[in-house]
Amino acid sequence: MTDTTRIESAYSFAETVQRLRSALEGKGLTIFAAIDQRAAAQSVGLDMPPTTLIVYGNPKGGTPLMLAAPDFALELPLKLLVREDASGKTQVLFTPAAALEGLHGLPAGMAGKLGAAEPLIAAAVSAVK
Repeated sequence: MTDTTRIESAYSFAETVQRLRSALEGKGLTIFAAIDQRAAAQSVGLDMPPTTLIVYGNPKGGTPLMLAAPDFALELPLKLLVREDASGKTQVLFTPAAALEGLHGLPAGMAGKLGAAEPLIAAAVSAVK
């Protein structure tokens, strides 16, 4: 099982999703999908708190990793889970690059290249000081 980083956002759910999208796209990353999991649940008569999965990456950065270890494609593109918890606080979760090191035969040191977005994610959901 891989580690997960969890950050409590200083912003509402909707604002957190927007801030993350803007921050990622502003650094040249591609948002491949934003899956509204609450809407999917509601479409079948179920309810759940606001939950969105953001699927993002950069083919220029990810492709060399998949060429070095084809099965590593299971980990790409990267994902962020944004959800509202029972107390109404917004949580942001992701698998840190360090936890991906060596998975699926990826050569040592290559997973670190995926960590560039992590400080960006933290800054996007932290209160302005």
